[in-house]
Amino acid sequence: MSVDHPVARPISRFRIALILGSLTAMGPLAIDMYLPSLPTIVRELNASSAAVQVSLAMYFVGMAVGQAFYGPFSDRIGRKPALYLGLGVFFAASVGCALAWNVESLVAFRFLQALGGCAPIVIPRAVVRDHFDERESARMLSMLMLVMGLAPILAPTIGGQLLVILGWRSVFWLLAVYGALSWLLVALFLHESLAPERRRPQPIGVILATYGQLLRDRTYLGYVLAGGFMFAGLLAYIAGSPFVFIEIFHVPPERFGLFFGTNAAGLIAASQINRWLAGRTEPKRVIAAVLPIAMLSGFGILFSAYSGVGGFPGILIPLFCFISAYGFIMPNTTAVAMASHGAIAGSASALLGTLQFMLGATAGALVGELGNGTAVPFAAVIAGCGLSAFAVHRALPLAGDRQRRRQYA
Repeated sequence: MSVDHPVARPISRFRIALILGSLTAMGPLAIDMYLPSLPTIVRELNASSAAVQVSLAMYFVGMAVGQAFYGPFSDRIGRKPALYLGLGVFFAASVGCALAWNVESLVAFRFLQALGGCAPIVIPRAVVRDHFDERESARMLSMLMLVMGLAPILAPTIGGQLLVILGWRSVFWLLAVYGALSWLLVALFLHESLAPERRRPQPIGVILATYGQLLRDRTYLGYVLAGGFMFAGLLAYIAGSPFVFIEIFHVPPERFGLFFGTNAAGLIAASQINRWLAGRTEPKRVIAAVLPIAMLSGFGILFSAYSGVGGFPGILIPLFCFISAYGFIMPNTTAVAMASHGAIAGSASALLGTLQFMLGATAGALVGELGNGTAVPFAAVIAGCGLSAFAVHRALPLAGDRQRRRQYA
């Protein structure tokens, strides 16, 4: 069921899903497309593997910092102007990455790229909440994952081919073009979803008080963290997979995208099954059913990495299950967390993204810092994230859940 739409226009779900999915795909593209290039960047910039991995972790940090700004900013001035600013910064920083002269400059431009790139992450969630209630939000977010899910399938493959043919800098030139085209897409085809009378021009003190209110909401925070730990496991996989796959298991860079894309296909399939489930059961039941599977998958990855049982396939199979589980967890935890905060959807989406990317940045950095030439640190971080997501969810208050189930019955 759609909530009252703030702007008197008919809602085209397909157009919203296509535009917002394309915008949300910018994050996976900026992260995943240059993954096959990491070992090459180490050599060409004469840097250590850990230093180059900082460029990936710094992107996560920039995403965490920037989202805290764009949420209240979009609540204040509207969704489209905030997107214009973010996409402009993303374009300029992508050009800077393409021209980077050493690893320090690459890290700096990656941080700026993330500051711009987080706008098309946080604002689409707020646009969805502007239009839809909890169940419909879960369905729409699953549709977004269908569109944006093509990015992690295609990005490493495209990045690997660009690396072989044109070199790693061409990846960032392509991202700059994508940013410019996204700006035009927003300008020409996305309608503003936040009417002027619903905008909230707030001083910094009120913004901080709003964040404080959200942090005191145990249901909001619990579902944000449960989804956040799963997201952290995903980013640990993204941060560690180039070196685990290419350096440890000797996967050719141009074939890296095949394995990466297979996991992304599992995520897409799960998100579309979740879209079907969202019309038949409440999101919290799906979360409760899937999180134990994610936790056991994480332990499976760790067991195989530590013992060597199964070799590379022994890691790939439980990893596929873990990444697929994220396709169920992300849209449902996001929808439940934001369901009661429609009046401050931008701020709620911003805090959600900030907390989750902080967890993700920590997980990605841990994979690099704990690296010992084996797949064990990579697997241990993912397993720890799965366990933490399960534990946080188990600690959530249950009384409100029972009341909500009676409402859905």
